[in-house]
Amino acid sequence: MAYTNIDDPSAYFQVKLWTGNASTNAITLDGNSNMQPDFMWHKEHTDTNGWHQFDSSRGVTKYLASQSDNGEGTFSGYLSSFDSNGFTAGSGDSSMNSSGTAQCSWMWHCNSGTTSSNTDGTITSTVQANTTAGFSIVTYTGNETNNATVGHGLGVIPNMIIVKNRDLNVSWGIWHTALASGEVLRLNQTAAKATPATAYFQDENNTSSVFALGTNDETNENADNYVAYCFAEKQGYSKFGKYIGNGNANGPFVYTGFKPAFIMGKRTNTTGNWFIVDSKRDIDNPADKRLFANTTDAESTSTNNEVDLLSNGFKLRRNLIQSNGSGSTYTYMAFAENPFVTSTGIPTTAR
Repeated sequence: MAYTNIDDPSAYFQVKLWTGNASTNAITLDGNSNMQPDFMWHKEHTDTNGWHQFDSSRGVTKYLASQSDNGEGTFSGYLSSFDSNGFTAGSGDSSMNSSGTAQCSWMWHCNSGTTSSNTDGTITSTVQANTTAGFSIVTYTGNETNNATVGHGLGVIPNMIIVKNRDLNVSWGIWHTALASGEVLRLNQTAAKATPATAYFQDENNTSSVFALGTNDETNENADNYVAYCFAEKQGYSKFGKYIGNGNANGPFVYTGFKPAFIMGKRTNTTGNWFIVDSKRDIDNPADKRLFANTTDAESTSTNNEVDLLSNGFKLRRNLIQSNGSGSTYTYMAFAENPFVTSTGIPTTAR
C-alpha cells in the first residue's frame, strides 16, 4: 500500500509570496501542479493591516477577517478572481495589494468553485469538497435546533472544523480532534479552550457525512448564514494533533509524516495567540518569522529560534509561551511541502 496518495501537495495547498502593485495584479502560483485556489488566507505580512479570508463558494467580493468577530464584508477591490493557476488581486484598497508591499497568501484547492446541494444533514447545506485532499467548504443557514446536523461531503469524519457566522459580529468557532467533547476554541481570540454552557458543536455525533451543532449563535443561530471549512487528515499531506511544550530550546519533536509547508498552532490550556509559520517566508531553519492569526501584528522575527521544519515533522526550538511553554498543551494543523515518503518509496530531505 502506498504511503500517500498525494505525491505533489502543491496540487492542493500552496504558500505564495508576492508584491503588491496597487493595480490589477495577476499572481501565478509556484508549485509543480496547476492549482486554482478555492480558499485563501491573506496578510500583508510586514505591516499591521488585517487578515482576509476568501473562498470560491461565497465569491471573491465576500471576505472575513480572522483577527475580528465581524460578520462578512463585501468589497470588490480586494480580490478580482480565482484563476486556473493563481488569482488576480484588485486595485481598490491599501490593505491588500498595496504598492511595493510584501504579501503572503495561503491557499487550498477544493473543487474549483463547483458546489452542490447536500441533504445528508437535517440542515441542507451547499458543499464543494475534495475528498482526496480532505477539504470541503460548506455554507448553511442555522436553525437554532440542538444536535442539528450539516452535510460536509468529506466521506470521513473531519479532524478540524472552522465556522464563522457571516451575519453577526460573533467569534469564530473551532472544533479540533485534539479537544475533548464539547470544548471549542475561537480563532479571533487568545482564550483557552472552553466548554460553553450553550454548545457550539455536538461533536460526539459527527460522522463521515455530517457534523453536529449546538444552539450557540456562533454556529447555529436561527436564520443566520454560516461558512464552515472542514478538514480531514490525509497521510503524507495534512496533520491535526497536539503536543506538550517543555519550555526550553530543545523542544518537543512533532511527527507529521511530511515536510511542513504551513503550521498553525494554539496553546489550549490557557491563553495564547494562534501562531503561524511557513516554509516560504522562512526558507531555512529555524523558521522564526511568526504571524498571529488573531492579531493584525506585522511579522515578528525572533533572535531566539522558533521551530525547525524537518523532513518528517517539526521541532520547537524556543522557550516561547506561544508555542513551547513548559507543560502547556498545544493544538496544531499542518500541511505538507513534501511527503516524507512518496508513493514510489522515495524519501524527502530536510531543509
